[in-house]
Amino acid sequence: MISVVIKRDMDLIRQILLTAEAYPSGFAPQIEIDGYTQEEINYHAFLLGEAGLAKVNNVTHMGSKSPEAIIVNLTWSGHEFLDAARGKTIWNQANGSI
Repeated sequence: MISVVIKRDMDLIRQILLTAEAYPSGFAPQIEIDGYTQEEINYHAFLLGEAGLAKVNNVTHMGSKSPEAIIVNLTWSGHEFLDAARGKTIWNQANGSI
């Protein structure tokens, strides 16, 4: 079995939250983001659940290379985080990108 190392990517976290928020019902079972594998996205969805930023369903199975989850909806804290992270300029300043 190949070992896969996935590091937390805050830009991906932000993109997942923005994408989930854009779903009309809030339920975001299949998120795709250019430049990221489904495994990376599902792992970060799992992290969002651990952080309390989203309600998630754990879909990890015996064949999973890392924990996996799908987003059921954003939590109050998730919406608050997203409101603070929405602006690209503020996000870049917070991440030290400027």
